[in-house]
Amino acid sequence: MGNTVKYVLDESRIPRAWYNIVADLPSPPPPVLHPGTLQPVGPDDLAPLFPMSLIMQEVTTDREVEIPGPVRDVYRQWRPAPLFRARRLEQALQTPARIYYKYEGVSPAGSHKPNTAVPQAWYNKEAGITRIATETGAGQWGSSLAFAGALFGIEVEVFMVKVSYNQKPYRRALMESYGARCIASPSMETNFGRALLAKSPDNNGSLGIAISEAVEVAASRADTNYALGSVLNHVLLHQTVSGLEAIAQFELADDYPDVIVGCTGGGSNFAGIAFPFLGEQLRGGRKVRIVAVEPAACPSLTRGRYAYDFGDTGHMTPLAKMHTLGSSFMPPGFHAGGLRYHGMAPLVSHVKELGLIEARSYHQTQCFEAGVFFARNEGILPAPEANHAVKGAIDEALRCKEEGVGRTILFNLCGHGHFDMQAYMDYFGGRLTDNTYDESELAMALAGLPSVPEPA
Repeated sequence: MGNTVKYVLDESRIPRAWYNIVADLPSPPPPVLHPGTLQPVGPDDLAPLFPMSLIMQEVTTDREVEIPGPVRDVYRQWRPAPLFRARRLEQALQTPARIYYKYEGVSPAGSHKPNTAVPQAWYNKEAGITRIATETGAGQWGSSLAFAGALFGIEVEVFMVKVSYNQKPYRRALMESYGARCIASPSMETNFGRALLAKSPDNNGSLGIAISEAVEVAASRADTNYALGSVLNHVLLHQTVSGLEAIAQFELADDYPDVIVGCTGGGSNFAGIAFPFLGEQLRGGRKVRIVAVEPAACPSLTRGRYAYDFGDTGHMTPLAKMHTLGSSFMPPGFHAGGLRYHGMAPLVSHVKELGLIEARSYHQTQCFEAGVFFARNEGILPAPEANHAVKGAIDEALRCKEEGVGRTILFNLCGHGHFDMQAYMDYFGGRLTDNTYDESELAMALAGLPSVPEPA
């Protein structure tokens, strides 16, 4: 069989529809609420930010949503993404486990994010939108939306979390190469940013802050919409192209995962790989253990509270029920910038509450150690975010070794680390530390959660 399980790259092998797990869940997720009325939001509430096509995807209960032809045409540049068997890693670990990884770093932007950036840009183009404002942490989402905007002739403005803006200049250069404008957040370009900088000139920023700035810009201009790279239902929906491909590729390999591992920040790449397999299980198929791995410095699933909260720091978004550290929580600076978000996707949070997935957290030095070990055996240097999934998969493989059981492990290698070399230089230079959050700050952030009465 060799080391690769992969289809021929032709249009017939790309899924024709995304998968919506809402159709198969034993109970529906809690509704998103208007922060003023505490009533479920309707399409009109979201219309200032999103095209109606994406709003309908956000609330649909249909199991399948057709992928538009123009989106599939762009997908053909890198999809189907390869599924690799990590044989050298297995040998190095001396494990009886079979380890596979779905490699999303083959996209033009180097990560899984174009899976949703391309359809979001296309739907906005169809709606007559000429400009999109967004946020980015490590820069994977910002560079992916910049790529998609260039394809469809849409101007893209990216508010990049300041700590990552300074750490990752090459991500910024990639966005600018695609024609986007990249601004360090918090910035002087929005009322919210100016207010924060007046109080804290050295503010390192967070995804919650960057979201507030992007939403403020989008809400102030009729030609501008907002786009989010994770968390929302329609974003997770688009990412399922990865898991759907993996199911078909495992059929070719005559294998099937016993354990699925994914890194989690907002939840999109995790949902993309895990939800199609979870859907098969919910429809009576084979049971799988699904493990979400998050950073110990921003542990929303393992330390957060399942409650209604704002998706942004400036409280401009609706209220969603999710695992949250509080919208005012400011995580310490660490190199997996794409995972520095105070909340977890409502759908991922919901399946966690249903007991369908597990969660664990790791410190960044553990994850970089795992990523380097992986690179020295498999040749691909992971993005700092993906290192969390690598660490989780290695631990599962070592567990198989201890138990003498040959399970099949799948993880999503959601992007390469070619634009993150400063992080690796810091790791090799001994400058990478395991920053931890302030427990008192977390307590304050959780104490400030909105008061939402339980339904009668």
